[in-house]
Amino acid sequence: MIIDTHCHLDNEKYYLDVDEVIKRAKVNGVEKFIIPAASPKDIKRAVELSEKYEEIYFAVGVHPSDIENFKIKYLTDYINNLKCVAVGEIGLDYHYTKETREIQIELFKKQLDIAIEYNKPVIIHIREANQDAFEILENYVLKYPTLKGVLHCFNADAQFLKLKDNFYFGIGGVITFKNARKLVEVFPKIPKNRVIIETDSPYLTPHPHRGERNEPSYTTLVRDKIAELWNISAKKVEEITTNNAKELFNI
Repeated sequence: MIIDTHCHLDNEKYYLDVDEVIKRAKVNGVEKFIIPAASPKDIKRAVELSEKYEEIYFAVGVHPSDIENFKIKYLTDYINNLKCVAVGEIGLDYHYTKETREIQIELFKKQLDIAIEYNKPVIIHIREANQDAFEILENYVLKYPTLKGVLHCFNADAQFLKLKDNFYFGIGGVITFKNARKLVEVFPKIPKNRVIIETDSPYLTPHPHRGERNEPSYTTLVRDKIAELWNISAKKVEEITTNNAKELFNI
């Protein structure tokens, strides 16, 4: 069994065929899905899918690129839903929006505080903001040792391995890319009990499907690359990463 711990099935790119996408994934052994609803405009669709499918769960959060829509009530309205398993995706992204750095940091911390208050894991997005994100998370785990979560689309910055007691590392299609040398080099340093599989569908489609829409069925390609790097069977990778995801998200 595979759990896709990060797939945006609420995205408009799935509006016409989400049922078929889910069927294909299940045929390929994907039995659970987590939708990180990263914006207030997405949450209703995520909740609807979680109500329609027993195997779909969601997270609630505001992505750093959508901070103009941030409202505390948005999170608290949904966080107690039985299918809500995390706060996310939240974090810092300076790639397009570096000018909003201070407000991003403020809202990142507010959402971490909510996760701690409601005892939920966090799904963390970090792009071109490694040092700020690391310092914030390091300070939080020192103050709140029970905080846990996943570094979504782990960017191979080795300093984050210092957080391995509290954080898992989301591995997706990037690890199959021919130019992912840094990630391939750092990956063996991640403890096996801290690796979970994700796709970030519809983005970051693994090789050999780059350029196409990503979908959860492609988790098998990520699984196979992890098996190669760990030198173990694909079945064993499924067992390890599924147990890790269940432990983190309590599903």
